[in-house]
Amino acid sequence: MKINALILSGAALVVLNVAPVFAQQTDTSSTPSNPPTINQRKENQQDRIANGVQSGQLTAGETKNLETKEAGINKEESGMRAEDNGHLTAADRSAINGQQNHLSNQIYQDKHNANTAHYGNNEVGQRRQNQQDRIAQGIRSGQLTAGETAKLERQQQSINHEDASMRAANGGKLTAGDKAALNQRQNNASKNIYAKKHNGRTQK
Repeated sequence: MKINALILSGAALVVLNVAPVFAQQTDTSSTPSNPPTINQRKENQQDRIANGVQSGQLTAGETKNLETKEAGINKEESGMRAEDNGHLTAADRSAINGQQNHLSNQIYQDKHNANTAHYGNNEVGQRRQNQQDRIAQGIRSGQLTAGETAKLERQQQSINHEDASMRAANGGKLTAGDKAALNQRQNNASKNIYAKKHNGRTQK
């Protein structure tokens, strides 16, 4: 009986010691000793934004604002590196990480508020959704920088506002002329999306 008790006690200790080690090996990105790098943090933020764009949780206006902030952080980082031969000091990293924390909170809030992208089951709505899907793919692949995405989403936001004004002027409906005008603006936006995704600028 004593031998069995010792064996069981030993097995329990092994399980208790192995479990934390296994957890650390399977989730090393979240351990204090191995925090994500600046670039990993930026990529994670962009992936979260891309998911929000594609799911409709982020409107064009919200995405524009988020990517404008991300572009600002990237610009500040470039300035910091330029002052120190391409490197970041510990203080630089701390400052950037703090800004990314604020942006992370904003992404979460924007993705979980009441504002969502509504497209509707019509040609105009489907065109808008297709544009957003293309932008989301460009964000996720790295073909679109934060600054480029902000400009593209500003254009989509403007088209959405024009759509809303047209509907308000005609009892919630779009005339044939309205649809033609919106389609032409989306043609121009489509060319901009393609150009920015193939201009050689990519997320670092």
